[in-house]
Amino acid sequence: MTGRTDSRLFMVEAINLADTGMKRGDGGPFGALVVREGRVVGRGWNRVLVSNDPTAHAEIVAIRDACSRLGSYRLAGCHLYVNCEPCPMCLAAIYWARISSLTFGATRADAAALGFDDERIYNEVCLPLSARSLFISQCRRDEALRVMRLWPAFAAGQSY
Repeated sequence: MTGRTDSRLFMVEAINLADTGMKRGDGGPFGALVVREGRVVGRGWNRVLVSNDPTAHAEIVAIRDACSRLGSYRLAGCHLYVNCEPCPMCLAAIYWARISSLTFGATRADAAALGFDDERIYNEVCLPLSARSLFISQCRRDEALRVMRLWPAFAAGQSY
């Protein structure tokens, strides 16, 4: 883990990325850095507006950048610095990437007060499928599962 002074400097850079991206008109005021062994390996800012991509949040952009630079989809040993507490989508991506730690500045309550309210999503994902506001249905489970069951052999390099 980096030292306290380094952490503060990385947070300043994340905040600067948020400011730069917002002023360019790329998206909301969010910036992120992925750091490994004291070195920045990924940078990102919110690019939702410029890319018309609702997943182009700063954390996702920074994770994609780090994965591309490091040649791996796993970022164990990396630390993420972001100027605001991540939304549920970004938090899930952080876990999927196996990032070791997260440091954020503003809270999700701070973001909600400015119109970036993720609380509805945080609440929805905890509800049973039938209670969610999004209509969700299931079909063709057996066929879908048949393909998925091929994965262990495929991942192990075996033919199927």
